[in-house]
Amino acid sequence: MYLCYVDESGTSSIPGNTSHFILAGISIPIWHWGDCDREIGKIKRKYALDEAEIHTGWIARAYPEQSKISQFESLDYQSRQIAVERSRKTELLRLQRSNKRKQYHQTKKNYKKSKEYTHLSRTQRNDFLEDIAKCVGNWGFARLFAECIDKVHFDERKTQRTVDEQAFEQIVSRFERYLMLIGSGEPDTKRGLLIHDNNQNVEAKHTKLMKQFHKVGTLWTKVNHIIGTPLFVDSGLTDMVQIADLCAYAIRRYLENGEDRLFNLVFPRADRKDGITVGVRHNTVMSPPCDCKICVSHIPGVTPVP
Repeated sequence: MYLCYVDESGTSSIPGNTSHFILAGISIPIWHWGDCDREIGKIKRKYALDEAEIHTGWIARAYPEQSKISQFESLDYQSRQIAVERSRKTELLRLQRSNKRKQYHQTKKNYKKSKEYTHLSRTQRNDFLEDIAKCVGNWGFARLFAECIDKVHFDERKTQRTVDEQAFEQIVSRFERYLMLIGSGEPDTKRGLLIHDNNQNVEAKHTKLMKQFHKVGTLWTKVNHIIGTPLFVDSGLTDMVQIADLCAYAIRRYLENGEDRLFNLVFPRADRKDGITVGVRHNTVMSPPCDCKICVSHIPGVTPVP
């Protein structure tokens, strides 16, 4: 049995507030699940994030109040948290008194999302993400699948699919093909299960799509090796879905901003056949052709420069 954990980065709406939408899946054999969980847990303990969710986007961003705290770097973890909490309370009170209701509610939301990481400096938070990405990159048994949709060039009229439906169909197709190929010539059929971040906006849609794929297949393949419909779970309680979040974030930041620090660490896990990347695709139409590392890796005999 192979487990494929799925999460997204960016918005699927057009135009939305990101130019790309990424749906990523990280597949591991079920017998390696315990090893993966222990390795991730060890890194989280190193940074005092034992019970925290790895929400890469919130971990990676700047926390302006930290730079305003005197000698923040020299404080211990508890003192840092107390100082940040005090600064944030002061700011929320200021916004309330200024009657800036919209800004108040957005700021309060931002603070809640990043609360678990305030004891770490930005450098430490980036080091944490890099340690996790290095760990994933060393999982030779894992395979990364991702559909990276450039929404500027995406035409729903041609695909007859929305952005997130197109991405989901691609992930299903590539995971199915992977299971078929690794089981070729063996007596036991390889089976896979999709485990998706619990997103109420897509749960019903993707469940319906998966039932359809089991009946008639996707545009590219029949579906005989993936069992049932996706299992939707709370990402806050499942470390491996959080790893899919990190992979999706790393890919999007590379395509949108050229940031390749995390991308270079996880991209080696992309599923490949005969030296060509088949598990990750940059869905774009550009002139001249796109020269990103994903597109270059689809050219036979060419290895992208790290």
